[in-house]
Amino acid sequence: METLFKNARILRRPSSGIVEEGELLVSGTRISYVGRKAPSRPYDRVIDCRGGLLMPGFKDAHAHSAMVFARSASDDLPLDRWLNERIFPLEEHLSPGDVLALSKVAILEYLSGGITAAADMYYFPEEIAEAGLRTGFRFLVVGTPKEDGEGMEEFMGLLRKWNSLPDSLVRFVPGFHAEYTARERMLLALSKASHELRMPVWAHNSETAREVEECRRRHRGMSPTEYMDSLGLFDYGGGGYHCVHFSESDMEIFRRRGCHVVSCPGSNSKLASGIAPLSEFREKGISLALGTDGAGSNNALDMFYEMRLSAVLQKLRLQRADAFDGLLALEAATEGGARAMGLADSLFLEEGQKADLVLIDLDRPEMRPLNDIARNLVYSGSRDAVRLTMVDGKVLYEDGEFHVGERPEEIYRKAEEVTHRLLSESESA
Repeated sequence: METLFKNARILRRPSSGIVEEGELLVSGTRISYVGRKAPSRPYDRVIDCRGGLLMPGFKDAHAHSAMVFARSASDDLPLDRWLNERIFPLEEHLSPGDVLALSKVAILEYLSGGITAAADMYYFPEEIAEAGLRTGFRFLVVGTPKEDGEGMEEFMGLLRKWNSLPDSLVRFVPGFHAEYTARERMLLALSKASHELRMPVWAHNSETAREVEECRRRHRGMSPTEYMDSLGLFDYGGGGYHCVHFSESDMEIFRRRGCHVVSCPGSNSKLASGIAPLSEFREKGISLALGTDGAGSNNALDMFYEMRLSAVLQKLRLQRADAFDGLLALEAATEGGARAMGLADSLFLEEGQKADLVLIDLDRPEMRPLNDIARNLVYSGSRDAVRLTMVDGKVLYEDGEFHVGERPEEIYRKAEEVTHRLLSESESA
């Protein structure tokens, strides 16, 4: 299958901000040509971009897709109450099949907003993977072992099974929820597994000041980052989600270990957890990515929203308009997310890279005039401008229509059934 995109503006590398005019050819799952004029021959499909912008798809580097059940069912609470009073009681009633059904709703939201891949951490991880395979969406699934550390061989077998599939849309990496919900016995077993597999480890990290303070009381004055590092969990890289309350020592560990920070400014703002020091991370050479977190704490799964917040909150925090350039936000939402997720062949619009791309309609009032297209995506762009989203060479969303193998109405119906059951069972418990 060959698809030619013509009459396009092309942003090959978001971090550069450079937009050129030309054509892009997709052959199978990969980009086979980017330039002024593709070879003249018949193609399976020709898409007229009408001057729209082709760019790499957004990478949502931290998500809990199935948590769409909690969208506006748990609003206006701080993190500890949000988790303990609303989320954990609902999650106790999750059953096999629920995560598969719920994740598909999130996938529709990802695709309609130009997101081509997500790093997901949640219960029933193989159902997350199945949702990706059934719809054609790309997932990095962060698998979590049992809390007591038992069954580690089974856990490692899960990772090996999924990562042995050739050219799969789904990969698995090890991780755990957070220091405050993990037993040290499990973390030591996970560290051993990480070393045996030579794989990175991911976890929520320093999301709130209270989390850091309580960790220091439990672990001889160590922060969550210092504690995790003392157990060897970062010896093969990985990183942390949120990283709002980081010390100089924490930053140095991440820099030295080559760990990635995935910031979720929408969730952190809504839960009043704080503003992560992205400018300082960048100055120290720490790789940055952006994530939406789950719909229960955000509520939107919208990378345009995250980009804008990531940039403007740094300016407000430091009282400097130049504290965080818009291009840094765009880079974190695309290239940074791909690096954090290990998607080395989904970084740019270049020959040989995966055809994970998005077409942005520039014939919209908020996108005109065309002074600085790349930065304007951050400060004025919106998901409404997304015309088309392609993953692995397949068009999954185009002009309001989804091509995921199932009607959206059926996906919504199943998700509503699951959500109503979870709410009912939680309230009667």
